[in-house]
Amino acid sequence: MATPAFPDEQLDALAIGPHRDDLELCCGGTLLRLIRMGYKVGMADLTGGEMGTRGDAAEREKEAQCAARMLGIDYRVNLGLPDGKLRDTDDAQDRIIRVIRATRPSLLFAPYPNDGRHPDHSTAGRMIPDAAFRSGFPKWETGQEHHRPLMTVHYMMHQEFEPSFIVDISDEWETKMESVRCYQSQVHVPGVERQEQETYISRPEFYDRLEARYRFYGSRIAAKYGEPFWFPGAIRVDDPMSLTLGSIEKFAAAVNREQTS
Repeated sequence: MATPAFPDEQLDALAIGPHRDDLELCCGGTLLRLIRMGYKVGMADLTGGEMGTRGDAAEREKEAQCAARMLGIDYRVNLGLPDGKLRDTDDAQDRIIRVIRATRPSLLFAPYPNDGRHPDHSTAGRMIPDAAFRSGFPKWETGQEHHRPLMTVHYMMHQEFEPSFIVDISDEWETKMESVRCYQSQVHVPGVERQEQETYISRPEFYDRLEARYRFYGSRIAAKYGEPFWFPGAIRVDDPMSLTLGSIEKFAAAVNREQTS
């Protein structure tokens, strides 16, 4: 299997997902928020979706490009690893290293490494941080300059965890969901009928479960919607006063001012 070449483009943040649609579902609001804040963001999918119960890889590719446009992301690549058969091999590591070196992000997003529902999720969550570290090895030869992201954080897929932090995506929620609905082969889209086997995410009630999750995490930070993330260590804070910017008390006070004005 030939190793794909990835276009060079300096990014601030790169999100890597096991399958096309994972990033939109799990951290699409945060990616959009970063873009609106002026950061350059890219997406990389490890597999093409050829093992999916519904649709095929060609359809998923078109859907992925639709979703990227919806989020305002120009850089999206596919690493061409086998769907449903992800293994932490030297070839897989090499492909992830190549896309990291091509984009040189400071911040990397990866799945939570203990997601039990789909083996590709857990495998990706473990091997992406390893590849990010190895990307800093000068002697791992790819013909590119070595680069190690400053931080790798993990987004929530099926398995829940206690978040290290939660991002307010209230203003990004509707656009996030529009990007999810680009995947007409995978999720329920009103007016689109497909004669294929139903899956966990193709039923209309999946949206209720999705909204309930992000409303719950939003409620923990006094926001309408929130996306949770996990980091496996301590996070340095140089200005402790910056912690007050995200306090529930700050938002409660703002709401009180609005109601009394």
